[in-house]
Amino acid sequence: MNVMVLGATGLTGHLVVQQLLAREAISKVVVPVRKPMSLEHPKLDQHVVDFDDLTAHADIFAVDALICCLGTTIKKAGSQDNLRKVDYGYALAAAKLARECGVNSLILMSAIGASSSSTIFYNRVKGELEDAVRALDFPYLSIYHPSLLLGDRQEHRGGEELGQMAMPLVNRVLIGPLDKYRAIKAETVAEAMVNEVCGISSAEPAERVVQIREYPDIVALAG
Repeated sequence: MNVMVLGATGLTGHLVVQQLLAREAISKVVVPVRKPMSLEHPKLDQHVVDFDDLTAHADIFAVDALICCLGTTIKKAGSQDNLRKVDYGYALAAAKLARECGVNSLILMSAIGASSSSTIFYNRVKGELEDAVRALDFPYLSIYHPSLLLGDRQEHRGGEELGQMAMPLVNRVLIGPLDKYRAIKAETVAEAMVNEVCGISSAEPAERVVQIREYPDIVALAG
């Protein structure tokens, strides 16, 4: 199976790439990047692309499955418009190209609380992206809704760092219907995504599959 990972330099995306490369079922991992990753591997197929013109690189989207972990923050993007361009525009453009190339399976990293009607800008953008990719009619669509992601990031995020210190304690009281809000290790999310993609047939499923993965389901998939 050939798998494309979008957002391969981010916290979760980088872990997804590493885990895919270690799986015998995966023959090639395609990663579109702004600049080359330092990671080297015989199965890693890197492509330096212009994300503002992904159609110029349409041929690289002819894979068996797409895992999209692309995302940024307003602090890093510089404005709401730039965040929307990355989290919605780039992700949707890639999903469209993949679907046009005959890709049947998309695993999409979204966020807990994502909704196109949300009053919270970030959640609204994520929800709008979910609505847009649903309309592309991928035969297999799996949308991940993690809460706070735990892990070592390259960039400094003060609020998240405080959250990472507090969440192990907070997780203990988030039980029953509240367990979907538990913080989760990025490594666990990556493992769940890789386990899921390795279990997907490259053939189109008999019936369309659309599912939302929240904390309990992600942990179970990670095994």
